[in-house]
Amino acid sequence: MKTNKFILSLIVISVLASLMCSCTKIKKGGVRGLGKVYCDESFKNIIDEEIEVFEYHYKDASILSRYVDEAAALDSLLNEKTNVIIAYRDLTPNQKKILKGQGRAYRSRCIAVDGIALIVNNENDIDYLSMNDIADIMTGKSKTWGDVYPTKLKNEPIKVVFDKNRSGVLHYIKDKFNGGKDLPIEFFAQGSSQEVFDIVKKSRNVIGVIGVSWITSDMKSTASTVEEKYAELQSDSTSRQETKFTDQIKVLGVRTEDNIKDYKPYQAYIFNGDYPLTRKIYAIDASPLGTVDHDFFVFLTGSIGQKIILQTGISPAAVPMRIVNVGGEE
Repeated sequence: MKTNKFILSLIVISVLASLMCSCTKIKKGGVRGLGKVYCDESFKNIIDEEIEVFEYHYKDASILSRYVDEAAALDSLLNEKTNVIIAYRDLTPNQKKILKGQGRAYRSRCIAVDGIALIVNNENDIDYLSMNDIADIMTGKSKTWGDVYPTKLKNEPIKVVFDKNRSGVLHYIKDKFNGGKDLPIEFFAQGSSQEVFDIVKKSRNVIGVIGVSWITSDMKSTASTVEEKYAELQSDSTSRQETKFTDQIKVLGVRTEDNIKDYKPYQAYIFNGDYPLTRKIYAIDASPLGTVDHDFFVFLTGSIGQKIILQTGISPAAVPMRIVNVGGEE
């Protein structure tokens, strides 16, 4: 067996090294003014990090962010309320046609591969689910925890919670487990990813469905100032500790039916496909060249923006990655 923690650390170091080799340091320029981005709420933690560094670098530029469900972000783009959005799916041919009819240029780039995490209360004694188990929960075949496993919570009903009614996370689960149709179960939309996290901490029969950046223990606890973050991003350092999940809730492992091993949504397993619940995150830009909106899109898709994504525990899209295999026992 391979030493999982060692492999994870080597992958992260390898990716950072690749970034530094391909990275030309961003230059301070004449970017000034106000930009605006509408973002699927499940990606909020990461875009907040991106905006903080962008605004520190470009002293005369500001980004106004609005965190909404994915459908609202797309509507805002097509109705010319914003020029830049972050969503988990690319535009459809019809949506591209609408932009063309408005005389707006269109650019899209996959900026990350995100993991969808399943979280439960620490009192829940289930540690992992198979893809079939998840399908049974999301389609109503399993109504109590005892329908899944002979757990101590066997008589308690399963309460499924999402962030928003029209969020990218909910759309992903519909696509993955019910052919894109509405889920035939009663579920609860809490209003935000933070509220999903909070209710799972308090309720032992709940299963929360959430973007993985919300459960990395270092996302909100970091004491680094923006000056320190900026210096690290500009440096040639490749040192970084392995991302860990918060201990305030339990993160479930997930396995496919042809695999006896389950995987949690660590960065390496998201990248190599071992973790099966992943989605692409797109930055979509319809702004004129030379605007703050466009400059922010360029920043997101460039080397510094991608390094920020790497440090949040998910997989950046525009980074060459290689897995280093090492021997040893688990």
